[in-house]
Amino acid sequence: MPQPAFFRKTYDETLTLMVEARNYLRHTERRERERAAPVVGLRMSCEAMRVTSRLTQVMAWLMVQRAVHTGELTPEQALLSDRRLSGFDVCLDDSFVDDDSLPNGLRSLMDRSHRLFLRVARLEEMLVERVLH
Repeated sequence: MPQPAFFRKTYDETLTLMVEARNYLRHTERRERERAAPVVGLRMSCEAMRVTSRLTQVMAWLMVQRAVHTGELTPEQALLSDRRLSGFDVCLDDSFVDDDSLPNGLRSLMDRSHRLFLRVARLEEMLVERVLH
């Protein structure tokens, strides 16, 4: 049975963003951080970890949804606390997305990963309402 369109599109977007983030962090971010002032370099490292956290949380959530779709989990099992999005204190913080001292490539990843996390959090809220209420 094919995956629902929202799932396929969100999964593809997440995977693409993960690959882009990996490539940026592997090839570009380190050089930019070495050229930056120490405080900016530290902020870059923190924000890179935040991007990684968001994308990891979203992909894990999508894998749980895939398990529901294939019948490996029930919708109720998927909504157990250890299978839901977490790390909201880290993942929702977008304090530095408009910080001009950060490189544009990193700021773009920060913004897009934040918007993706918010969208998936809304999807999860909708599932909670539908399944548990």
